[in-house]
Amino acid sequence: MSDDRNVLGTELEPCSTDPTTGYLRDGCCRHVPGDAGRHELCAVVTEEFLQFSKARGNDLVTPRPELDFPGLESGDRWCLCLDRWLEAEAQGVAPPVVLEATAEEALERIELSTLEAHAHDA
Repeated sequence: MSDDRNVLGTELEPCSTDPTTGYLRDGCCRHVPGDAGRHELCAVVTEEFLQFSKARGNDLVTPRPELDFPGLESGDRWCLCLDRWLEAEAQGVAPPVVLEATAEEALERIELSTLEAHAHDA
């Protein structure tokens, strides 16, 4: 899958291996056929977003060892579902986006200018 591209048109960079993220738990927010949630956006999660997600029924804070999920803290990088990020953006709580680690296919749902407006300053 070395031909994966990011939203900037360059080679997709890993999002996080600590904690290990991605639909395939390979550290990358790539497009994966069969991933209904489309975990293609690499974000640096914030406390505000984590609480928003938990209120929406997706608790990303509580560790789930049976799923090899350590639980997230503010500042962690994580592959998010495109629709959840869009929901958060509409509510003013969208976490910053790591453009280099966000799959090109995310542009099917989110405008590049919107992603750039939320770009994480590395």
